[in-house]
Amino acid sequence: MIKGINKQVVEVNDTGNQYYERAILFLKPEYADLQKEILEKEAKKLLKNIDASSNVKRHNRILYWAIRLTPCAVFGALISAIIMNFF
Repeated sequence: MIKGINKQVVEVNDTGNQYYERAILFLKPEYADLQKEILEKEAKKLLKNIDASSNVKRHNRILYWAIRLTPCAVFGALISAIIMNFF
């Protein structure tokens, strides 16, 4: 919350992200005099570089490793069972 301070802002209504409807970016005072088109271009470029939320990334990473490690665990258990039956 900003109280009692005048700030220049850029509001982006179409973020191009499925999770976020709009973004409000606060400008540094030294860049407040730049052209509106330049500021909007930079704001959209910044928003394109933002990834999915960390919770979504974490869920995808857990799923990836679960799928990848399950066959390895099954194969290791099978090899262990075969070796234990011979000795």
